[in-house]
Amino acid sequence: MTPRHTASSSARVSSPSSVSTRPTIALPPALAEDDESRLATDAVARLRAAGYHVDCAPDFDTDARPSSYLPLGSSVAHLAERLRDATTTDEAADDLTELTAAHDGILAALEEVLTATADFHDGLGQAADPYTARRLRYLADEHLHIIRTDLAHTRNALADRHAPHPGRSTCTGEVPTTERERFAVCACPPPPRTLPAPPPPVAAGLRR
Repeated sequence: MTPRHTASSSARVSSPSSVSTRPTIALPPALAEDDESRLATDAVARLRAAGYHVDCAPDFDTDARPSSYLPLGSSVAHLAERLRDATTTDEAADDLTELTAAHDGILAALEEVLTATADFHDGLGQAADPYTARRLRYLADEHLHIIRTDLAHTRNALADRHAPHPGRSTCTGEVPTTERERFAVCACPPPPRTLPAPPPPVAAGLRR
């Protein structure tokens, strides 16, 4: 196969859900063959990095796996996962720092987004636009300011405690040497038991 062929005739792609497709890559016109080969090889690398199985001609085969970045919302949500896994107040404080940092924190960036959106509505032309701009600035100056202040206080309080979370521990898989079956026993305390919810009350039968 030559580089002039499209991906539909040069590669077989299987998605992570095992659904086979034959995608076609539209290349810009008037590309040199070296550039077409480079683009095709890069496409194979990115598809494989995303978890797809790609069969391709040897000319386009590559072991490269370019870094893939999570969407911004997923990156922020990942902070919640890290907080759920945190075992010390220091770890929790570090995670909250990404939210509350004064210059490059997530909430500071959100304030810039609100302000930029307000600026966009200034002079946009419709009667409600000035109200929308004022409302957005109010959200940034009042509501978001309260969230930033409270979270920063919480973060600082956690950072000053330097304490482990009493209900969480890091599982190392290690067992005291006094245990005979070391390979089968974990030294970590068992998770707290969750009691089943009581059954709903049964209504008394009607009497005749």
